[in-house]
Amino acid sequence: MLFCVLGSGSRGNSTYVEGDSTGVLIDAGFSGREIESRLAAAGVGVERVSAILVTHEHGDHVRGVGVLARRHRLPVYISAATLAAASGAIGKLPEVREISAGRSFSLGGLAVHPFSTSHDAVDPLGFVLSHGDRAVGYCTDTGHVSKLIRHRLAACHGLVLEANHDPVMLKNGPYSPALKQRIASRGGHLANHDAVRLICDLAAEENRLVHVVLAHMSGENNHPDAVMACVRAAALPEGVRVSLAHQDRAGEMIEI
Repeated sequence: MLFCVLGSGSRGNSTYVEGDSTGVLIDAGFSGREIESRLAAAGVGVERVSAILVTHEHGDHVRGVGVLARRHRLPVYISAATLAAASGAIGKLPEVREISAGRSFSLGGLAVHPFSTSHDAVDPLGFVLSHGDRAVGYCTDTGHVSKLIRHRLAACHGLVLEANHDPVMLKNGPYSPALKQRIASRGGHLANHDAVRLICDLAAEENRLVHVVLAHMSGENNHPDAVMACVRAAALPEGVRVSLAHQDRAGEMIEI
């Protein structure tokens, strides 16, 4: 399997995952043109994209969904509640496939399992996509790591996981008290230490993880040095590689 974070942060999120010649986008939070450009930079022609999976309705995850779907006649896999909440931003879609947490489905050569996350959206989802004995997990925009999330991600060899903020930087940062409280809540975003603790637990329990991309880093309340310091302090098992997603460009194409 292949995966590449095309960009991640408060200004836009999109990730490409491929298995058995079936390529999908998880979210499309940039303009359609920008996503096409980032796919090209990653060496992926847009014709390799078979569908778009949507996690939740926030603009930084759905901004380009409608444009891409209409331009390339792509089916959009989305929950009914998220579609209703995002309808104004997405517009009319050529094909909608309704999905829900806990109901697995096949998409070309990929098996897809949606699961619930903890975020202030109407029906937020994460995904595990698998082909053969390989699996890639996607879990951003969650303020809490539930037993369910931990269970679903235990099978993953590749993982895109949120490391949104450093708690001290958030506390001392420029945001209003209400926004700080929202970010740090169970319906907000994961702190660096929470993300790294989950990586350690998954690596210790299953010993399957090969590569984790830490994503959705705040530009105001986090810094790459703070994230990587947290990773280094954790002394992850040998063989688990951790890299950081970028907001302004596509990352590397990762093979697992």
